[in-house]
Amino acid sequence: MPSTTDQNSPSAGRRAKLEEARRRERGRERRVRVITITAAVAVVAALVAGGGYLMTKTDGEDEAGAKAPAGPVTTGSPATGPLTGERSWDGLTQNHVETPVDYPMNPPVGGDHDPVWMNCDADVYTEAIPKENAVHSMEHGAVWVTYNSKAATDDVAALTERVEATPYSLMSPLEDQADPLILSAWGKQVTVTSATDPRVARFFTKYVQGAQTPEPGAPCTGGIAK
Repeated sequence: MPSTTDQNSPSAGRRAKLEEARRRERGRERRVRVITITAAVAVVAALVAGGGYLMTKTDGEDEAGAKAPAGPVTTGSPATGPLTGERSWDGLTQNHVETPVDYPMNPPVGGDHDPVWMNCDADVYTEAIPKENAVHSMEHGAVWVTYNSKAATDDVAALTERVEATPYSLMSPLEDQADPLILSAWGKQVTVTSATDPRVARFFTKYVQGAQTPEPGAPCTGGIAK
């Protein structure tokens, strides 16, 4: 007798075809997931590699794309690093007084001072100037070059030329100072051996209107010109 569950019936064939279609669809979905995951991994790997390259490029090359020289990393440039033999003073007073001040250092590098500054717009004085007025100039960010009779004539001439080319600087003789050539700024001072001493350029670069200046941008003209 014919069976109602005959596997050769049309309905059984349709179910088989449907099951095969579902199997193929599941297989296709698995392949799509594998391809998607593989592509995502490849993209991430490329981004990581690219980022590493960019980081290496940034660390190893300058803005123009040239490779940076190998060597140890240093903090501060020659213009901003500490100067050998430099002396520093903190907590200097800034009161305006109209009487002589007994400064604890010579030349003075700060403290109470005259209400009027010495002109320090590349001014070179051939005679001694009042210390109280020079201190006011340094409060405005000037570098003060001083020398005594032991200084070599060539050094005085070379420093004169430098000061005359540098706004916010002044120069004058100071016979009672201990060393022939001294450079001073507010709270800073160094004795140099000659006008060619590399610390001269560094001192000017670092302290003309430098970070130590109590009143940056204050004028160096309109004061006393002697």
